[in-house]
Amino acid sequence: MQSLFDFLGVSSAMVFSAVIAIAVFTTFLAFAMPMLAGNRLQNRMRSVALERDEMRARERARLATEKENGRGAGLRQQQNRGIAALVVERLNLRTALADEGTVASLRVAGYRGQRPLTLFLFARAVLPLVMLSVALFYVFGLGLLAEQATMMRVAVCIGIAYLGFYAPILFVKNQAAKRRLSIQRAWPDALDLLLICVESGNSIEAAFRRVAEEIGIQSIPLAEELVLVCAELSYLPDRKVAYDNLAARTGLEGVRAVTTALVQAERYGTPLGNALRVLAQENRDIRMNLAEKKAASLPPKLTVPMILFFLPVLFAVIIGPAAIQIMKLQ
Repeated sequence: MQSLFDFLGVSSAMVFSAVIAIAVFTTFLAFAMPMLAGNRLQNRMRSVALERDEMRARERARLATEKENGRGAGLRQQQNRGIAALVVERLNLRTALADEGTVASLRVAGYRGQRPLTLFLFARAVLPLVMLSVALFYVFGLGLLAEQATMMRVAVCIGIAYLGFYAPILFVKNQAAKRRLSIQRAWPDALDLLLICVESGNSIEAAFRRVAEEIGIQSIPLAEELVLVCAELSYLPDRKVAYDNLAARTGLEGVRAVTTALVQAERYGTPLGNALRVLAQENRDIRMNLAEKKAASLPPKLTVPMILFFLPVLFAVIIGPAAIQIMKLQ
C-alpha cells in the first residue's frame, strides 16, 4: 500500500487527512440536512389550506378574462405562459393525449390543477425526442452495438424513444400507488379519530380539520386530502360534490364507503357514529388482511435468495472441514 502511495506521489498522512475531512463533512451533512429541509408536513398543509383562496382567485381571473376583449389581452396572456404551455397549445396535446382518465390519474397521484397536466403532456412530447437523440448519439455516434445490423440498432433507438413516451405514465402510476398505500394504511386510524371528534359534538368540518392535524404525522397525503375536503366543504355549494371529490382523488373503496355514509347522514339524518365505527373496523380488517397477505408471500420470495446465497455458504461451512481433513489425509 505504501508503494502505491509513493507511485501516486501522495503520502499516507495526506490520505488519512482526506479520509478524516470526508468523514467530518458527511457527519455535518447528516445533521444539517434535516434542519435545512424544513417541516414537510407544515409546508404541505399550508399549501393545501390555501386551496380555497386559489380556487376563488382562479374563478375571478376567469371572469376577468372573459370580460376582456381585444388583442392586447391575448398578447399579455401569451407572454405570461411558459414554454411548456406554449408547446402544449401549439401542438394541441390536450386533445391528442389527455382525457378524463389522464386528469383523474394525476389527481390520484396528488397533482391537481392545469399546471401538472401541462407539464405531464410536455414531458410526453419532449422525452421521446430527448431519449431518441441520446440513443442515436450512443448507438451511431459512439458505435455502441456496432456488431449488430443497422435495422436492429434503429429498432433499439425507436424502442428507447417509445420508453420515453410512456415514462411519464409510469411515474404517475408509481406516485399514485405510493400515495394510495399511504392513505390506506392511515385511513382506519383517521376514522377512529373522526369518530371521537363527531361523538364529542364537533361539526364534520371541524372534525376533518382536527383529524388532518393529528394524522399528518402518519400520512401526509391523507392529511392533505382532509384539509382539501374542508376547503371544498366551505366553498362548493353542494357538499356531496366535496365528498365525491375525496373518493375520486383517493381511489379507495374504503374512502368511498365513508363518503357515502357522510352523504346519507346529511341527507336523511341517519346517525353517523355507528356507521363510522363499523367502517373503521372494516377498514382495519382490510389493513390486517393486506398485512397477512404480504407476510404469506414472503416464503416464495425468499426461496431464490436462499438458494443463491444461503445454501452455498451453508454447504461450504458443513462440507469445508470434511474436505480439509480429506485433503490432509491425501
